[in-house]
Amino acid sequence: MDFFGMLAMVGGLALFLYGMEVMGSGLSKASGGRLEQVLEKLTANKWKAVFLGAGVTAVIQSSSATTVMVVGFVNSGIMKLSQAVGIIMGANVGTTVTSWVLSLAGIESGNFFVRLLKPSSFSPALAAAGVGLLMFSKKEKRKNIGNILVGFAVLMFGMDAMSGAVKPLADVPEFTGILTAFSNPLFGLAAGTALTAVIQSSSASVGILQALCATGSVSYAAAVPIIMGQNIGTCVTAVLSGIGASRNARRAGLVHLYFNLIGTLLFMAVFYGFHAVIPFAFLEEQANAAGIAAVHTAFNVFATVFLLPFSGVLEKLACMTIKDGGEAAEIQKGQAGRVPILDSRFLATPGFALEQCRTAAADMAECAREALFTAIGLVFHYEEGAADKVEELEGKVDCYEDELGTYLVRLSSRNLSEKDSHTLSFLLHNIGDFERISDHALNVKEAAKEMHDKKLDFSRKASEELAVFSEAVREIMELALSVFRQEDVELARKIEPLEEAIDSLNAEIKRRHVKRLRSGDCTIELGFILADVTTSYERVADHCSNVAVSLLEISEDGFGAHEYLERLKKAGNEEFLQTVEQFREKYRLS
Repeated sequence: MDFFGMLAMVGGLALFLYGMEVMGSGLSKASGGRLEQVLEKLTANKWKAVFLGAGVTAVIQSSSATTVMVVGFVNSGIMKLSQAVGIIMGANVGTTVTSWVLSLAGIESGNFFVRLLKPSSFSPALAAAGVGLLMFSKKEKRKNIGNILVGFAVLMFGMDAMSGAVKPLADVPEFTGILTAFSNPLFGLAAGTALTAVIQSSSASVGILQALCATGSVSYAAAVPIIMGQNIGTCVTAVLSGIGASRNARRAGLVHLYFNLIGTLLFMAVFYGFHAVIPFAFLEEQANAAGIAAVHTAFNVFATVFLLPFSGVLEKLACMTIKDGGEAAEIQKGQAGRVPILDSRFLATPGFALEQCRTAAADMAECAREALFTAIGLVFHYEEGAADKVEELEGKVDCYEDELGTYLVRLSSRNLSEKDSHTLSFLLHNIGDFERISDHALNVKEAAKEMHDKKLDFSRKASEELAVFSEAVREIMELALSVFRQEDVELARKIEPLEEAIDSLNAEIKRRHVKRLRSGDCTIELGFILADVTTSYERVADHCSNVAVSLLEISEDGFGAHEYLERLKKAGNEEFLQTVEQFREKYRLS
């Protein structure tokens, strides 16, 4: 092979790997994280887990990505190690789909319809359709489909380029000599392992082997051990992803390694054992792309069917390798001050990572709500345990804000769909508001504690008025939480009128307090405490309003919050004024 032939081969390999990356990325974005959510939830049954793992991997075209995702699930506590085993086995089966697609390049026939099945025939059409969607479509879903089509076409062009570049190697004795050496199972096993460990994709390394078949110098005797090694080499990604993770997460990576290692040893023992007794004539035949795909599939199906009943043994083997000593302390240390479900491994699949952020943010919002409602209860009936709970919840919300903020910023640099970008912006807007609500809950708790410590009580009338105010704050908090969870635009429109009614209520309570102060029915000291509570209530309502406005801002073409509020409150907005009046009537003081 001359210099230009080498360039053609390297260029073909680059196109092949890039096409696989673009296609996988498009498939992942099109799924929007839904495939990963299915994996997360439906893994109770071993066989079901295998089929799920195979299905998801067949779609996203990467067993490494699926396995790394599973390591993240285990590390986050979302999934048990026993649930992960079936998915890991299924991922190995699912990754064989790529080799079958690539094998279509080997179709030879003069029939028009059969020739249409060749990638070299339909890839140009897919590329044209994909580019058309990318250039002329404005819808995100269609652009994702365009990426998938273009990625597939680039992958197949790369495959053809590699095959064409290596064909002249058939006449190079040194090259055929190397392939002959690979007929030794141990050499072939080592070569396949090394190649796949470097490029970290068994699908890609199998594709390279299929391209080499174009030389006519690759026999099945050389191909079989190389394929076995490729399955071992693909485990490197999962094992590396377990570094720095919990013990069970590292064990999940080891399960992947042991599954492929033991499966390879068993397959080779059975295969070469039978070959020693009844020689397989086909081993000396020239390998083709379809044959490579068949061997790849046969091995992975054999290993899965044989080892799945012994999945518990694989789990125990991983546990023996990484022992339990100090696990509880490690978990406590590793989880302190962090949100487990925000695992950095999920960033490789942005759609799913965003769903994890949404779940964490909803938990954060619920903690803020619980802190606020508990603090409100303390104003009327103080308990030391409840007061401690408010402090604990406020600290938890602070932790959520730190972790979520950092994670969302990291996620924002990833390739997100337009819808996911809007969701990310919505989450970033609101985690600060929920953190501030928990701070105001802490302020209310401090005011209640001061009353308790000084043995002070509001007058009956002040207590009744504060109870009405508390109910209004509870309602606006519940509304804000529903808006945040459901992203309900219509529900969001109800929050600002209630916030206006709360502002009026706050002003009226202050006016009545001044009147009682003048008549001697209240003290200045209690007045300060009341002001602390009502001010915190009013600011909680403001932050609930921010949650609603941020959703409306994103859903209505990005107007500014100030612009929206000005437009909403301007004279003549009868619907808004009517809703405000309804809330004022609902929370009217007696």
